[in-house]
Amino acid sequence: MTSLTLALSKGRILEDTLPLLAAAGIEPEEDPLDSRKLVFATNREGLRLLVIRAADVPTFVAYGAADLGVAGKDVLIEHGGQDLYEPLDLGIAKCRLMVAGLPGALEGAANRPLRVATKYIETARAHFARAGRQVELIKLYGSMELAPIVGLADVIVDLVDTGNTLRANGLEPFETIREISSRLVVNKAAMKMKHDRIEELLDVFNRTTEAQRTQSRAGGK
Repeated sequence: MTSLTLALSKGRILEDTLPLLAAAGIEPEEDPLDSRKLVFATNREGLRLLVIRAADVPTFVAYGAADLGVAGKDVLIEHGGQDLYEPLDLGIAKCRLMVAGLPGALEGAANRPLRVATKYIETARAHFARAGRQVELIKLYGSMELAPIVGLADVIVDLVDTGNTLRANGLEPFETIREISSRLVVNKAAMKMKHDRIEELLDVFNRTTEAQRTQSRAGGK
């Protein structure tokens, strides 16, 4: 049987993906949330899971180290994604990619380039270019909310879920760049060489995702 490798993003996406896998009848040999292992066999013959940093999922899939992967749309936009197929929106780990800062920050930088702290350098560059706004981009990997507070940047571009972290640090959202959810991506060569096996898995994910969406809509009525 053709073997498949599915790369999963660590963190919230992993937590949201595991129930989806379980609903599809796919169980890892042990709980990835409680293990330090990075590779997991599953109860589905020929299917193994990799658990890696979210930012690395597109690279693993693009270079064929994994046949498929689950990654946030924010990561895929930053990566570029041209060398991947993106057949399915899983509808999990939903949030927004936003511009945020201290009140009045945009007006205060009206006559000079806006200083923007973010780990989404290419996404931020494209967004502000479309708006015709000159920016100075500052690459950060964490503690993004500190940047406006200590004067490192005027605004940040970052993921926002509930907005509680922004409010706790005195920041406010200014605009949404993109609604974000997690997507299933496929290596282009694998789609050709392992087409039947991948289509089978995609069908399972599609049916499971649609069933959960239907259940969610029914529960919201």
